[in-house]
Amino acid sequence: MALTYQSSGVDYGPLDAFKRACQRAAASTVGALNQHGLTEPPNVRGESAYLIETPEEFLAHVEEGLGTKNLVADAMLQLTGKSYYANIGIDTVATIVNDLVTTGALPISVAMHAAVGDAAWFANAQRAQDLASGFAEGCRRAGAVWGGGETPALGGIVDPKTIVLAGSAIGRIRPKSHRIAGDLTDGDAIVLLASTGVQTNGLTLCRTLADRLSDGYRTPIDDGRPFGEALLDASAIYVPFVAECQRRGTRLKYACHVTGHGWRKLMRLQEPFVYRITSVPPVPAVMRFICRQGPVDVAEAYATFNMGAGFAAYVDAKDAPACLAAARAVGIEAWLAGRVLKQGRRKAVEIEPLGVVFDGDSLQVR
Repeated sequence: MALTYQSSGVDYGPLDAFKRACQRAAASTVGALNQHGLTEPPNVRGESAYLIETPEEFLAHVEEGLGTKNLVADAMLQLTGKSYYANIGIDTVATIVNDLVTTGALPISVAMHAAVGDAAWFANAQRAQDLASGFAEGCRRAGAVWGGGETPALGGIVDPKTIVLAGSAIGRIRPKSHRIAGDLTDGDAIVLLASTGVQTNGLTLCRTLADRLSDGYRTPIDDGRPFGEALLDASAIYVPFVAECQRRGTRLKYACHVTGHGWRKLMRLQEPFVYRITSVPPVPAVMRFICRQGPVDVAEAYATFNMGAGFAAYVDAKDAPACLAAARAVGIEAWLAGRVLKQGRRKAVEIEPLGVVFDGDSLQVR
C-alpha cells in the first residue's frame, strides 16, 4: 500500500485550522504596539515570521520547532553507538532562521528550547555536548549569537527517553527597503535553492518507512549509506544567501522556506498566482529511496518533502541571473525553475515536467 504523510499520523487539517484560529485571535492584540510607538506592517499575518515596524527598521520574531528528526538520531545512537546530535543542533537553528530570513530579516539572536521528560536525558554527556556544539555552529552559520534558552523537565508530558527541540530568533531589516514583502507580478522568475536532503520535514513518514524495512535504518540507499545516516544530514542554512542578495543589491520580491506542506508552500503568498515550474532540480538519493520503497507517489512526495529544493526566491525576471550568482557565491546550488503567472483569481502550483498540480485549496495556512 502506498505510504502517505496522513497515513503516517500527520494530518494538516486540524493543525492548520488551529493556526488560522490563532492568527485571528492574535490580530486582536495589535493595539498593544501603540504604547511602544510601534506598528504592525501590512500583510504580515500568516507569513513565516512576524514583523514589527519602528521608524528606522523592521524587527522580526519567529518561533519554530525541529519536529521528530531527533528520534532518528536516537535510533541511530542505539544501533551504532554514534551521536548525530551535532547535526540535530544545526537542524534546530536552521528551521528557525530559515523562516525568519524569508522576510528579509537577518537573525541577531537565537534561543533554544529543549524540553525533556526526565533530566537524566542530559546524562549522556557526548550527546548533550554534541547538541550544544551543533546549535552553536548553526548560529555561527546564520551569523547570529546564541542568546539563551530554556531546558524544562516535563515529566508526564514529554517521553522521558527523548527531547523536544525548538527555539526562537529575533532579527531586523535595515534599511527597510530590504524587506521581502511579496509584491509579485506576472512574469516574475522562481529560483529554487538546493536542500541537503530531507532536512527537517517529512520525518514522521520516514520513521514509518524505517519500521517497514527489513533492516530498518541500516538499509542502504542508492549511494550506499544507511538510510538513517542519510536522513540525518544537517540542513542548509539560507541566511547567507539572503544577506548576499542584499549586499549585491539583488531585490527578492518573495521567499519561501520549503518545509511542511512540501512544494505547496511555493504558493504561500495570500494573493492568487499560478506558480509554474518548468525545470525540476535533481532529487537527492535519500528521497529517491523513500519514493521507491514507500512507495510514495510523485504527488504525495512533492506535497510532503522538499524534493531537493529547500528554499525558493522570487525575483524580477531580469534579476534571475544575479539571484543565481548570489546563491552560488555562498556555496548553494540554485536553478531557474519557473515563473509566476497571473490568471485571474486562480492559485496553484503547476509542476509541468511531472504533471503534478496543487490547487490553492490544498494549502490552508492562513
